[in-house]
Amino acid sequence: MKRKGRVTIIDVARAAGVSKQTVSRVLNERPDVASETRQHVKDVIERLGYKPSALARSLIHQRTFTLGVVTAGLKYIGPSQTLNGIAARAEELGYTLLLIELPTFDITNTQPIVDALLTQQVDGIIWAVPEVGKNRAWLEDQTAHLSVPIIFLTMSERANLAMVSVDNFLGAKMATQHLIGIGCRSIGHLAGPLDWWESRRRKDGWEAALKESGRNISNSHWVEGNWSSRSGAAAFEVLLNHFSEMDGVFVANDQMALSVLRIAHQRGIRIPDDLAVVGFDGIAESAFFWPALTTINQDQHELGCIAVAEIVKMIDAHRAEQMSASKLILLKPEIIIRESSA
Repeated sequence: MKRKGRVTIIDVARAAGVSKQTVSRVLNERPDVASETRQHVKDVIERLGYKPSALARSLIHQRTFTLGVVTAGLKYIGPSQTLNGIAARAEELGYTLLLIELPTFDITNTQPIVDALLTQQVDGIIWAVPEVGKNRAWLEDQTAHLSVPIIFLTMSERANLAMVSVDNFLGAKMATQHLIGIGCRSIGHLAGPLDWWESRRRKDGWEAALKESGRNISNSHWVEGNWSSRSGAAAFEVLLNHFSEMDGVFVANDQMALSVLRIAHQRGIRIPDDLAVVGFDGIAESAFFWPALTTINQDQHELGCIAVAEIVKMIDAHRAEQMSASKLILLKPEIIIRESSA
């Protein structure tokens, strides 16, 4: 049996009864093709199973259609969901990804990482590592000299940089205001690790909501965890001992909130009758906690999708030698009210 060869653009042109140039125009979304012809060529492409050559596409456009992605902590729910969104939108837009996962969040020697991506001729870089400790100290020295656009995720606003983040401050205020709204008088907070920018913003939002409602805040009203359920259990035990009158608690993530529900059950604390609980993240499992957890939902998948859409715009502007205005995009979270605070 004769082995079937790879379908070429010439095969498509012959089957469609058009020129190779017309097929090329359709593949490149050129406007100078009649709509009927465009659809006919697309139907033939689908029928024949034609797959354009990535190498040929790169040579034609003088670009690799590759995005460098730097991430860390994929064992955590947030970073993994963000990467999933990045991959999904990149595929939609015809880009491949070159992924580098850092061993820790707090790496400051980033020059070798950037150089490795540039050596691979990436068209742009998505820096998806959350801001932790001093891992942004390199920005001022290096970003001004980059030859390709770069966009950052989950970090504090900085001039002349493109960024996409969730509004953690707003989400924390929403959680605390919800607890105030249902009648809680003494609202505590289980914070995430405060070397994380996200954790600090969530603590700031909790404090702001309490101050706006005229509540007093003491250091005995909050305890720091490290995002894990185990740390949440230990932190909640300390908070109960130091803040015995607490009738509401905002927990910086859903995983620590899970341990709050467990410890409360062990201690005979009724939720929400004795203690109302609100988490943060909106992980799918939070609906199946007992009782089901009220939480601030942040769409990390959408965060990744938007980052890709923005970097592609920046790449197009860069190639056209146009200035693209750096901007901060803040995604608004939403509160999902369930039995733990109902």
